Amino acid sequence: MSGTPEDLAGAVLTIDLVALQDNWRLLKDRAGAAECGAAVKGNAYGLGIAPVSKALWEAGCRSFFVARPKEGEELRSLLPEATIYVLDGLFAGQAEFYAKLNLCPALISIEEAREWAGFGRIYGRKLPCAIHVDTGINRLGLSGTEFDALLADDFTMEGLNVCLLMSHLACADDPPHPLNSRQRDAFAAVRARLPGVPASLANSSGIFLGDGFTHDLVRPGIALYGGNPLPGSPNPMRAVAHLEGTVMQVRNVKVGETVGYSATWEAKRPSRVAVLGAGYKDGVPRALSSKQTDGPAQVFINGKRCPVIGRISMDMMAADITDLMPHSVVRGTRAEILGSNILIDEAAAWAGTISYELLTRLGSRYARLYTGLESDAQA
Repeated sequence: MSGTPEDLAGAVLTIDLVALQDNWRLLKDRAGAAECGAAVKGNAYGLGIAPVSKALWEAGCRSFFVARPKEGEELRSLLPEATIYVLDGLFAGQAEFYAKLNLCPALISIEEAREWAGFGRIYGRKLPCAIHVDTGINRLGLSGTEFDALLADDFTMEGLNVCLLMSHLACADDPPHPLNSRQRDAFAAVRARLPGVPASLANSSGIFLGDGFTHDLVRPGIALYGGNPLPGSPNPMRAVAHLEGTVMQVRNVKVGETVGYSATWEAKRPSRVAVLGAGYKDGVPRALSSKQTDGPAQVFINGKRCPVIGRISMDMMAADITDLMPHSVVRGTRAEILGSNILIDEAAAWAGTISYELLTRLGSRYARLYTGLESDAQA
């Protein structure tokens, strides 16, 4: 007889959709009068675009941001009435694809604007779009000079239905950084050139920079999923992703014996080691591997943090549980790798990365459980 998905997987990833909704509401309140949208690009930061987007819609979110047009296609099938912006702009020759799905490209060049306006004339109506102006991050977007040239191109502008003017902050997670105020002022000058068009500048951390950044629409991403928008301060967001590894075996290790590949960790005392069914194939960073007796990487088992020891391998990892009560950890016990006790930003720092990468690399072998709503699902 088949077991449940969580019984048959070495690790379980639980996504708390109520926590997700609570995070969106907190950000909405913080944004004041501005509309609060949601970035759901990258399969909702690795957590599943279908359940995540539906939960956000249920909470009241109406504007969504994806990176690629195929992501927009998937989201449109889920949310027929949503406003969907494609952050990577208009892909060459694909205007009809966007138009049929009512996707709003965030136009990043005069070339894209002309293609979109030209197709709209053929299509028979002005098609909705955003205009993305670069104010200092030097990634996507029109430069100031290109923006001036676009505004001077009356024929192109007359063919556009501009629904949003946007830019993107480079250093919002570092509030004192001088680039924040420079981008704020540059965007204010840009906004003055298109009066009456709704404006968007703030990402997750930008929402906390104040009224000069929130404008008409904010577009949080990582904070929705539990990442800290205020590095160095307590995290106001609830944990959404809860990753647990299942104990496959408990081993007794003698003094001088080693654990894992390359024998990088050696027992300095008689030790008990729990081997968990989660490894780098599942998205647990190999960089969490440690030679140290006390971490820095840790998991949470039976109410106590226990150090990760030895190398993270493809399918498994090990934790030192010597300080737990004997027999309190057995085959089948679960250990929290990420969640309310091992915060995602903390784990990311141990691995020398950021919470964005940790979430988006979560693997496909987990038993994925969605909890908190009547529409609970498994994937």
